[in-house]
Amino acid sequence: MLFKQILAFRPGRMELTFALKTFIAGMLALFVSFRLDLINPMWSIGTVMIIASPFSGMVSSKCVYRLIGTVAGAIIALLLTPPLINTPWLFSVVLALWVGFALYISLLDRTPRSYVFMLAGYSTAMIVCNAIGYIDSYNIFDLALARVLEISIGVIAHAVVSATVLPIHIGSVIRQRVTKLLNDTENLFSNLLKNPHPDQNYSELLAGITRDSSDIHALAVHLSYEKGELQGMTKQLQEMLHQMSMVIANLVAMSEKREQLHQLDFKKSEYLEKLQQHVLNFLNQKQPVAESQLTELPAEFEADFNELLRDVNPEQYIVLSSIKMDIRHFIHNIRTVKLLWGLIQAGEKNIPESITPITTTYPSLHRDYGVAVRGGVSAFLITLIVCALWILSGWRMGFMMAQMGAVTACILTALDNPVPVLRIFIWGSLVSAGLVFVYAFGIFPHITAFWELALVLLPMFLFSVSMMANPSLMPVGMVLGINTMMGLNLRNSYNMDAVTYFDSSFAMILGVLVSLIVIYFVRAMSPETSATRILALHSKAMRQALVLPYGTQFRIHLRSMLDRIGVLNTKMVQSSEIRSSINAALVECSAIVDLSRLQELAGQLSDHELLVKKIAQLGQQLEHYFELREQAGLWNAVPSTELVRQLQELRLLATNVEDNELRLRLLISLNNIQCSICHIGISNTQPHFTMAGA
Repeated sequence: MLFKQILAFRPGRMELTFALKTFIAGMLALFVSFRLDLINPMWSIGTVMIIASPFSGMVSSKCVYRLIGTVAGAIIALLLTPPLINTPWLFSVVLALWVGFALYISLLDRTPRSYVFMLAGYSTAMIVCNAIGYIDSYNIFDLALARVLEISIGVIAHAVVSATVLPIHIGSVIRQRVTKLLNDTENLFSNLLKNPHPDQNYSELLAGITRDSSDIHALAVHLSYEKGELQGMTKQLQEMLHQMSMVIANLVAMSEKREQLHQLDFKKSEYLEKLQQHVLNFLNQKQPVAESQLTELPAEFEADFNELLRDVNPEQYIVLSSIKMDIRHFIHNIRTVKLLWGLIQAGEKNIPESITPITTTYPSLHRDYGVAVRGGVSAFLITLIVCALWILSGWRMGFMMAQMGAVTACILTALDNPVPVLRIFIWGSLVSAGLVFVYAFGIFPHITAFWELALVLLPMFLFSVSMMANPSLMPVGMVLGINTMMGLNLRNSYNMDAVTYFDSSFAMILGVLVSLIVIYFVRAMSPETSATRILALHSKAMRQALVLPYGTQFRIHLRSMLDRIGVLNTKMVQSSEIRSSINAALVECSAIVDLSRLQELAGQLSDHELLVKKIAQLGQQLEHYFELREQAGLWNAVPSTELVRQLQELRLLATNVEDNELRLRLLISLNNIQCSICHIGISNTQPHFTMAGA
């Protein structure tokens, strides 16, 4: 498979430009390391390849965090080695614990900052292993200092080249993605009201918008590290995306209500189309949105709904009233997003006071502690096993196996199933070992000048790095490029004998093989397994939403839930049942506000003691329902008979509330809980009643 991918690859202009820039940075770093006569110049050029990215902002952020992580790793290595070097077994356990802990923290942090912890973990392992491997030649301080200097040279060289040679700024990419996100949102709304059964399910389209929003967030965190458009607007973009999450929730809610109207045999669809057109005309006005205009509605809004609500049955009245509320919130939220986007493009960093910031903590993202624990444990076991093999065998090149095992453990455990990539690592290591053999024994003996070295490395560099710009071939390119450069072990006084070559090549492959075996048994999981775990976390979050009053904290909670759905939609799930559950989870997110609203309304029903009691009982039933779903294997549990009965009783009792507005709000919230949270069809529990005063 690896050879077919390599032979079929044809790099384009963008890939070749990226590869050429990386080559220039790599040669610059290597040249400076040679001139300074550093211990391991290969770490300089290896750093350039590891942090390579087409976007200058991503390069800069990786540079900063790689340098910080390397310094932290060097400090830990200096603290651990002197007191523990004479107790190898204890040393191995402590080193393995540190690598596992660092990776655990890294997996919890879904920002570029996570790179610091991962680097701190495996940099410690690399410095320690090299210090022991070359204990007769260098001391631990020299190696730690050399590692920091070599990484720094690689970082500075790549940052300079990336920023000066044909830079590609991430701000322009974000601008394009935000424009597409807003267009997709309005296009979805334009089709939503007039078509209850689109060619593609609305929940899938909305899941795509949620995924795009998460992608923009991932790009936005790099804006602080480059000069260009939207520089320094990370926080403001995050706030805009948080507000966008409310828009997504509104759209999901509307899609559910539109389906309900279809079930209720609604005959006035032409009025919905007219309403939809008025709203779109209002949203697409050319003049920018002012802060004072956020609460404005289309001039025809009330008249359109008065026409819709005329001569409909009580069930349709409730659903249409709910749609009215959703559209009002949608208009407000999308205009808020447009206002923030206009301010961001103008370089304004202050968020208007009328907008309640959701970004009170940084940032509200999904965290999977279970996966982080499994990743940390696998890194601990891998590091401990390779160190144990090194100690027991007394193998001179065992340090190469140990450091390769620790590095692959840290780099690949973020994947749900790293085993396929690890297999690529093994085959790639074999291919790179062959390339090292050709270079070391066939080409390098004839090299006498640096420019000659650069010239012979150019083809390998261009081919491997250009593959790194292609997402599907990125692992192949990284393995070929990095393993080849590391295997060549370039130094001022170059000396490669056959025994050292075969010894080091076998050690590197064995380190990867140990990682493969451990990760397969400890960390690897199918996309389906990963999705079911996250679905269980979603059910837990739904249960937590029962006790949260509506406000900023509630909106932050909603944002984290929608981010979790975005993560779910990145899983390559094949099961139609699980895919359906992921779509259902998105629908549930749109209606959690009704859980909070129901508790709020209960406080206004002092004259209806039985109704208040039943609302409290419903809360208990819902808590039990979500708790049941949270348990392993029960994420798709169906509502109990008691929960269905509670909903039916509450809907009947709510019709007796004298206050027209309060009664309608109660019925709307109960309808949303029934259909969007409990996924009970409109015909299953629909009691027949009249809307007194409606």
